[in-house]
Amino acid sequence: MSIRIYHNPRCSKSRQTLQLLQERGIEPEIIKYLETPPSEDELRRILDMLGLRPRDLMRKREPEYKASGADDPSLSDDELIALMVKYPKLIERPIVVHDGKAALGRPPEQILEIL
Repeated sequence: MSIRIYHNPRCSKSRQTLQLLQERGIEPEIIKYLETPPSEDELRRILDMLGLRPRDLMRKREPEYKASGADDPSLSDDELIALMVKYPKLIERPIVVHDGKAALGRPPEQILEIL
């Protein structure tokens, strides 16, 4: 049973989600995505599992959102994914992936649906 969490230790929701997993005896593979961003292909798979479009997984209040040009409504999904890989702060967190499914830990309890 392999469980992966795309984690930012500075984010309270990410810490709460990790704690929720650990309280259930689950030690997930922790990916500090700001240090090791997902590849474009990996991000596409995550988006498919979440059933989201790229813009739906973006942190629109991050300064990088406007600075990177991600706020341009004419950008394609491919262009948005490329920006998310280049500027991983744009990726909403935490994301938990398990057994071909993914969930966003907002709120943290939402991840229980895929366990």
